[in-house]
Amino acid sequence: MKRKICVVVTARPSYSRVKSVLTAIKKHSNLELQLIISGTALLDKYGKTDSFIERDGFEITEKVFTVIEGGNLVSMAKTTGIAIMELSTAFEKLQPDAVITIADRYETIATSIASSYMNIPLVHLQGGEITGNIDEKVRHANTKLADIHFVSSNLARDRVIRMGENPDFVFNTGCPSNDIAKIVIDNPELNFNPFNKYSGVGEKFELTNGYIVVMQHPETNSYSKAREQITETLMAVNDLDIPAFWFWPNSDAGTDGTSKGIRAFREDHLLNKVFFFKNMSSEDFLKLINNSKCLVGNSSVGIREASFLGVPTVNIGDRQESRDRGSNVIDVKYDHKEIEDAIIKQLRIGKYQSDPLYGDGYAGEKIADLLANVDLVSRKKLNYS
Repeated sequence: MKRKICVVVTARPSYSRVKSVLTAIKKHSNLELQLIISGTALLDKYGKTDSFIERDGFEITEKVFTVIEGGNLVSMAKTTGIAIMELSTAFEKLQPDAVITIADRYETIATSIASSYMNIPLVHLQGGEITGNIDEKVRHANTKLADIHFVSSNLARDRVIRMGENPDFVFNTGCPSNDIAKIVIDNPELNFNPFNKYSGVGEKFELTNGYIVVMQHPETNSYSKAREQITETLMAVNDLDIPAFWFWPNSDAGTDGTSKGIRAFREDHLLNKVFFFKNMSSEDFLKLINNSKCLVGNSSVGIREASFLGVPTVNIGDRQESRDRGSNVIDVKYDHKEIEDAIIKQLRIGKYQSDPLYGDGYAGEKIADLLANVDLVSRKKLNYS
């Protein structure tokens, strides 16, 4: 009998993190894929992801609406509470043999709580990593609720084991997002026109002259400063007068401040070489980054995929604080002069060597094979010796 593996995707970046796993589960002869889409992955404001998922050939088993708007700490907490209730209903209906929760976004803890309370074996992807905001607390909480761990590096595996998890159930598979990055490395050409293929706003520019990519999200630990933080980045990009593709922020507390900061700056400045997107397919997104001169902002993409691709990255602020990083990253504060200087330095350096710190590009297949064979237990034997 096939094992029913239920994967819960709650946001735009979560799908990129798990796409190759979904493909491998779907193809595996001993596994059956159940796919729940929830959270901001269903909302156009944050780059509606369900249409991309269906376009990639995946059948969505359940859609679970949970998000309370507000872009603040209260709305985050309430959204998580609603998600626990709604996901419990979905799990009761689907009766999965195991549930997969992804990484560290605030709403992922709802998947872990609902699954654990229902005695369904919980699988956690990307445990054992360190970051600089609420995500780290959520990640480690997911780890303690999970029964099986698929981590992205040896350092992460060591951390999970030091947290008391049984080494027999902690596997370094690498990060599934690097599976998509490997496809891009093998086929690096930017074989599409972003302006024609995806809707967005801003001034179009000539791609052959080169461009940077900007992705900056609010930091939950300093969400009240989101507007002034994004303004520093806007000032740097505007002063340098470099063509840029800019991606809209996610739904964390402070997102309204980030969005308002962008809109206000656009009203007062021409920004005639900046084009804004909400979302695009995972492979196109990484091709866009791979062909850029630099990635700027505070997204984990700069730490993970950009390291594997060798793309120069300017990481701003504390959102990725203490996360294991490659040589492609320059860290700066929210200061437009520091950001400018770092971008200029990265433009001079150019491409870096590919770094497999977060995996070799075959994580999806490894995870599916393990899911088909590992003992699925919901009662852990901890390792505190």
